[in-house]
Amino acid sequence: MRKKSIAIIAGCLVAMLVLAGTAFSQSSSTTTLKGVVGPGFTISLKKAGKSVKGKTLKAGTYKIAVSDKSDFHNFTLEREKPAKPHFEFHITKTGFTGSKTMTVTLKPGSWRFYCSIHEAMMHGDFKVTK
Repeated sequence: MRKKSIAIIAGCLVAMLVLAGTAFSQSSSTTTLKGVVGPGFTISLKKAGKSVKGKTLKAGTYKIAVSDKSDFHNFTLEREKPAKPHFEFHITKTGFTGSKTMTVTLKPGSWRFYCSIHEAMMHGDFKVTK
């Protein structure tokens, strides 16, 4: 009987450690958004392969990995509303081709990703909520 009790307690401890490790790894993971600009007059931002354009994301920390395929475009991320505190960042700049990744905390509001040179035709909007 004593050996059986020890085995049950040991099994419970192992299960608790596994669950604690799983919970910790999930809470510390950062979602990656993938952006692509160019080579033509196109720009996109996706989460798990699906466009975020017109969608709502949950506030939090995200990695944004951008593939810039044209040296005459750039990839800019901006929080438009509320206007303060203002956030605007050129993840890639005109004249650059290649990949760049940054980590950003998306706060609630209206957001836009765009090419600052061709914003009228190359943009996407999404919302962030708590």
